[in-house]
Amino acid sequence: MSRIGKNPVDFGSDIQVTTNGNVITFTKGKTSVDLDTKGNVEFSVEGTTLTFKNLSDSREHRAFWGTYRALSQNIVTGLTTGYEKKLEINGVGYRAAVKGKTLNLQLGFSHDIDYPLPEGLEASVEKNVITLKSHDKQLVGQVAAEIRSFRPPEPYKGKGVKYLDEHIVRKAGKTAKK
Repeated sequence: MSRIGKNPVDFGSDIQVTTNGNVITFTKGKTSVDLDTKGNVEFSVEGTTLTFKNLSDSREHRAFWGTYRALSQNIVTGLTTGYEKKLEINGVGYRAAVKGKTLNLQLGFSHDIDYPLPEGLEASVEKNVITLKSHDKQLVGQVAAEIRSFRPPEPYKGKGVKYLDEHIVRKAGKTAKK
């Protein structure tokens, strides 16, 4: 039995939930997010709670049961509080700036990297910290991983782009023979 799938999703009074066949639509203000279950689970909306039920006791249906419940909880959390990731840039001459819907990165290459920000994502830069905010958990994580991949932190001096809470294991440099 799925322990996650058993729990109901409480979405409160400020989020509106509508169903249309296999699609669940979460709406708050102007923001609307669809979750297509593709007929893999049964669901019901009662008041301000959303409950899921698996179709059978097969391994695949139990997996879908917990997955769709977790995805819907992530959507509700994203619409109420939002998701945020912070990246830190370390290195001499390494800079970042937001220009409209583009994140401009100077990471020691011969050229600047212009990263177009996807729709629904806000980015801000203060000193050497890039803050990414959105209602979509997957989008925030994916963009943060892509920005980090331009210049991952190296183990000797720690130069590069890292998550703010990430710990870089440092290596000792070369030592001369005596």
